[in-house]
Amino acid sequence: MKTTIFALKRTTTLVLLASALLISSCKKDKEPVIDKGPKTTLGVYVLCEGGYNEINGSAITYYDIAKGTSDKNYFKTQNSIELGTNANDLKQYGSKLYCVVTGTEPEDKNSYVEVINPATGKSIKRIQFADATKGFLPRYITFYQNKAYVSGYDGYISKIDTTALTIEARVATGGALDGIAAVNGKLYAANSSHPIFPNGNNSSVSVVDIATFTKLKDINVSINPSKITATAAGDLFVITSGQYSPFIASAFEKLSSVSDTKTQTYAYNLNTLTISGDKGYVITGDYPGALKTFNIATAAIGPNFVTDATIVQTPYGLSINALDENVFVADATDYTGDGKVFCFDSTGKRKFDFATGKIPRVATFNYGYK
Repeated sequence: MKTTIFALKRTTTLVLLASALLISSCKKDKEPVIDKGPKTTLGVYVLCEGGYNEINGSAITYYDIAKGTSDKNYFKTQNSIELGTNANDLKQYGSKLYCVVTGTEPEDKNSYVEVINPATGKSIKRIQFADATKGFLPRYITFYQNKAYVSGYDGYISKIDTTALTIEARVATGGALDGIAAVNGKLYAANSSHPIFPNGNNSSVSVVDIATFTKLKDINVSINPSKITATAAGDLFVITSGQYSPFIASAFEKLSSVSDTKTQTYAYNLNTLTISGDKGYVITGDYPGALKTFNIATAAIGPNFVTDATIVQTPYGLSINALDENVFVADATDYTGDGKVFCFDSTGKRKFDFATGKIPRVATFNYGYK
């Protein structure tokens, strides 16, 4: 009897073990690990500023890589409406593009952030950046943990919920805000010197704690900071534009997001700095500007980036495709007609170029996931 019971228990155990192995095998078959990252670049979106205060002069160009064709006013083609006036920034976050349209004067209330589907170029929502009396004149956008943060000439940073696509809150930080960056749980916004929005706070970078959405302090920098770029290591580089009268030269300064202090000033005259990972590129500030490499660790400006015979007439913007490290250089040409964008590989050799609308500035990408 004991032998029979033991045999029954042994048989039952083997059946249960076999069933567990079968279930485990089925789970592995039904739940494969899926890589959801982008595989290819299907197209390139380019924000074109248009002439300053040229009503509805801004546009988004789209270049189809496979077809080798570009639509210089793609946003209007896809939406049957104009993009707007004085568009200034275009960035992708998650499954959406965010285009910052500054507008003209506060009383015109023609300021907004256009949210776009990168797969189709269709508008998802136009988030108005205005209250009952004035527009906020937004400038640049950055992202941190599912929120978007937009600087404005009105001196406020606005927080957008990227799911609801509404402005959650606004915090006053200082002068006419221009460039903005997010790193180490904080926002850094440049207080520029703007003739229409004069403010004594025009020589600092404001620091905002993201968790509480409150201003912590100002970091003193040279006059008229305009652009700010964060590195993965937590440093920030600030481009200041100086002033004409009395003359103060432009500068290039390094900040620490650990101590929230300025750590170095360089006698560089730069127009643009773009960083992707451990690579950096700059456009010098002397007309018409030169394209050079930038060492993030040492802040040293390197040799000319373009290594073939390609001539970029008026370099105006730099964008890097993180998927393949191709560098896209926006050429404003003569600032009055159509522009052009050149694509270079990471060694500085031209791969292709295409026509754009007037004064191209920044590129983002339509990725394929198959």
